[in-house]
Amino acid sequence: MKLKRIGFTLFTSLLAGLSLMGCTEKDWRTASREPAGIAPNPNEVSEAVIEFYAADAYSWRGWFAVHSWLAVKPQNANKYTVYEVVGWRQPALNEYTTDTPDRYWFGARPEKILSLQGEKAELLIPKIQHVVALYPWANEYTLFPGPNSNTFPAWVGNQVPELGLKMPFRAIGSGYAD
Repeated sequence: MKLKRIGFTLFTSLLAGLSLMGCTEKDWRTASREPAGIAPNPNEVSEAVIEFYAADAYSWRGWFAVHSWLAVKPQNANKYTVYEVVGWRQPALNEYTTDTPDRYWFGARPEKILSLQGEKAELLIPKIQHVVALYPWANEYTLFPGPNSNTFPAWVGNQVPELGLKMPFRAIGSGYAD
């Protein structure tokens, strides 16, 4: 009898926990993609900028991992070029221009993992653009062990060591670039 009570308690606790998780989980279509306001405004900053970002991965994956991406803005440019790898379209490597490269990653606020401005950024942007074109897994995405969204910035950092990029511990897949 006592064993049944323990089993019932565990079952109902698990069911309640999953129900609560389902009630509080936001849908990816309505999750925030607003700018975080941490990137230099390209209309106010004329110098070159390089930014690497990481934000918690969507949903429960964010408990364990981050999604990372990079953005460059050459001197006097009024937009950033963002480079990122995603797993839901081909090619996996995407490039787009925007004045807000620091958008929330489906509800998760990004953090800067590297930020360079000025002359050093101006010198490194052509190198970054060159190696992005050579990324060997541009058409591939594998959640684990990689290549994935964290493999790409890590690979760029390996190819352009002058960046001094240090990927976060939770950047699962960054080691695939080694």
